[in-house]
Amino acid sequence: MQKKHTYIDLFAGCGGLSLGLSNAGWKGLFAIEKSPDAFSTLEYNLIDKRSHFAWPKWLPIKSHNIDHVLSQHNDKLRNLKGTIDLIAGGPPCQGFSLAGRRKEDDFRNHLIHSYIKFVSLVEPTFIFFENVKGFTLSFGNNAEKGKNYSEYVINKLNKLGYHVHGKLIDFSEFGIPQKRTRFILIGVKKEFDSSAKIAESFFSKIRKNRYRLLSLKGLSTEVTLEDAISDLLEVHGTAICPDSKDFKSGLYSKANSSYQRYLRCRRHKHTIPDSHRLVNHSQKIKDRFQYAIDNKMGPKEYQRHFNLRKSGTKKVLRDEPTSTLTTLPDDYIHYQEPRVFTVREFARIQSFPDWYEFKGRYTTGGKMRTKQTPRYTQIGNAIPPLFAEIAGFSLKEMADV
Repeated sequence: MQKKHTYIDLFAGCGGLSLGLSNAGWKGLFAIEKSPDAFSTLEYNLIDKRSHFAWPKWLPIKSHNIDHVLSQHNDKLRNLKGTIDLIAGGPPCQGFSLAGRRKEDDFRNHLIHSYIKFVSLVEPTFIFFENVKGFTLSFGNNAEKGKNYSEYVINKLNKLGYHVHGKLIDFSEFGIPQKRTRFILIGVKKEFDSSAKIAESFFSKIRKNRYRLLSLKGLSTEVTLEDAISDLLEVHGTAICPDSKDFKSGLYSKANSSYQRYLRCRRHKHTIPDSHRLVNHSQKIKDRFQYAIDNKMGPKEYQRHFNLRKSGTKKVLRDEPTSTLTTLPDDYIHYQEPRVFTVREFARIQSFPDWYEFKGRYTTGGKMRTKQTPRYTQIGNAIPPLFAEIAGFSLKEMADV
């Protein structure tokens, strides 16, 4: 009987990475995620529906702060030493992101130390670490004073006994309809022969495996935005949104691409997609969006024409992958309809299957942004499950060497 490879998902979010690893044949032990909103999505889909995790009795099945787990369950974590094949996941990226304010003293940046501490206690055989592109850049204009956190992590993991190799990866090259570049780092225990080569081999493996794995699903490496969401247009019809009675939800039309058929495979009997709630735009906003669509406006032209003080709104194109999704729906205008994307369209762009249901509020604002993790944010922060599956399959090949 083939060994079941085990992993722990740190900073798991709504479960994009765990879903991909599950599809690749990995077995989760547990997942650590601080946000109750994001954890409720992971719990509903991967614990209640799939029973994917072999959750230990000493750790309650709920959202957890990693520092609390480290302080309260130090001995339990030490007892896992030698039993875990993989620690996956990366600390929250907002403090490093080029799309945000990029502050070196952002408190979330210090979760890197918690991550390193967790690895030092459990000592997994492999490490899969993901973060934003900005993680590889120094803060400030003075590179000597500003800390490059990717170098810091690499040095720390080296001292813990791992050979590590990291690269920037564009997920749009792996069947994801989104130009999303992320820093991926792979670590392999030095006690293995050729561990440095094993770590480096991951990046050639994912490029080689993507063709076969995508082909088996009837998919290709190149997917456009229209390929991803054209069956979710509002023009296809609407109904009362099942979880928001004051809103309308779009309906399914016939699947128009292999990507749509793949993500709808377990939802074909449903006429209303989960979380496909349409935003109640005012007529003024609809007219503005329609004007931008008709005149093919870029963000700066859009801001100038409507005399807006600030606007990051992008009019996306149908015939190519979209730019990197943020956590805010107002950053994008639909390529065809005068509205922003729905949560389900966000999920499609991130390669979440339609059976994967999202929990919690749709949006939030003001001071609650630091306390709540609404559905758009959950998806915008996630690792695309389709890429995670390709990565998981490649990591299994490495583990079986």
